[in-house]
Amino acid sequence: MTIPDPAAFIHANTRLQPVPHAPEISLWLADEITPIWRMTEEELGELGLPPPFWAFAWAGGQALSRYLLDHPQEVVGKRVLDFATGSGLVGVAAMRAGAASVLCADIDPFCQAAVAANAQANGVALGFTPLNLLDAPPPAVDVICAGDICYEKPMTEAVLAWLGQARAAGTRVLIGDPGRTYFPRSGLDFLAEYSVPTTRELEDLEIKRSSVWAMP
Repeated sequence: MTIPDPAAFIHANTRLQPVPHAPEISLWLADEITPIWRMTEEELGELGLPPPFWAFAWAGGQALSRYLLDHPQEVVGKRVLDFATGSGLVGVAAMRAGAASVLCADIDPFCQAAVAANAQANGVALGFTPLNLLDAPPPAVDVICAGDICYEKPMTEAVLAWLGQARAAGTRVLIGDPGRTYFPRSGLDFLAEYSVPTTRELEDLEIKRSSVWAMP
């Protein structure tokens, strides 16, 4: 799938603004979901696409970012993977918290340009891969961060199994989630909970209680 100029599309359809629950970080974000969703479909010439996750600071990612900023010992000096990165928010937070390196991973064709723009806006360096990492064993990193990964049942099951492999190999696994339908209700260690400002356009509440968990 070829996009003529994803960076230009992002700058034309979003604006640089502070993240509500992590205002130390600013991202190129859309103000409304429907217009940019429609424009994304037009840009790619394809209908029925998933939402442009890269264009919003989702509640689970905001919670995980806040946790990293407040608990830098989780990532300082470590190699971090920001899985299903979207905007790159969690990756930015990890670098701000002192990570040695961050690799952002996402299969959305706009994400590489979004991550690059947001890294530049925050003065950090982020690596990026467009590969579907679920097709191979988890990479050799110290920490995997995953924000808002529990939207759909099959995907949630696949991601959690893959993260379980990583944990079994000794990788620290941190998950941010605002109570999505398919989030597991047991088997994880609770770390923190936040009241994250969001919008009724994205969520069912304007303040979304979101938690951070670790795989034991």
